[in-house]
Amino acid sequence: MQGASIYWLARGLAARKYFTAGDLTRFALGQLRFRILATEHAGDMNRARDTALAFVQGWRVADLERLSEEIYDELMADRVWPGTRALAQLHLDAGHQVWLVTAAPVELGRVIARRLGLSGAIGTVSEIRDGAYTGRLVGELMHGPAKADAIRTIAAAEGLDLTRCVAYSDSANDIPMLSVVGRAVAVNPDAALRREARQRGWQVRDFRTGRKAVRLAVPTALAAGAVVGAVTAGLAVRKRRTAPR
Repeated sequence: MQGASIYWLARGLAARKYFTAGDLTRFALGQLRFRILATEHAGDMNRARDTALAFVQGWRVADLERLSEEIYDELMADRVWPGTRALAQLHLDAGHQVWLVTAAPVELGRVIARRLGLSGAIGTVSEIRDGAYTGRLVGELMHGPAKADAIRTIAAAEGLDLTRCVAYSDSANDIPMLSVVGRAVAVNPDAALRREARQRGWQVRDFRTGRKAVRLAVPTALAAGAVVGAVTAGLAVRKRRTAPR
């Protein structure tokens, strides 16, 4: 996606007066700081984990799901890279499972997965009590090593062999996830992931071309940097009985 799903969710909520412009700016700056520092500073990771979904404390789950659907259609649908959509469809047409793995709230991930016809979504889970969010997480933020653990879990549940799976990502934060599958692909990668891909011999796909890439580079980088790994990473998987290509 051009930009990050949780950024567009926050922007849509701000437009509906759920946030002020100042709230949105503080949210973006806080998440940018996390993206830059969290991999090296445990304190930043802990603070990001503790506050990741605090903004929905007291909200009804049904309301967030409804708003996620509205905001996806309004702000996100046209920002999904056509190449990303085509890759997912190729796997679906071949009979493969395709899972979205994101640090965004799992409710938003499920909306995106449904809209794209994917098998399902794995995302950050918020604690729910009596149909409303408590503002606390269930488990870890779906980021870094947590994504690798999550796909191991889904593979075990679905009877999938990770050595015959493919993972796609644009962020170096997803190197743990990319490292546990049989084929890793860097899509529109950031600089760190591009270097890692070259060192490991991973395939690189870049859907940004020519002048369009120049125009999109800054806003996309800023939007992605304003969230915690919420730029999406697809996990395409197949059943053990299907021979790999």
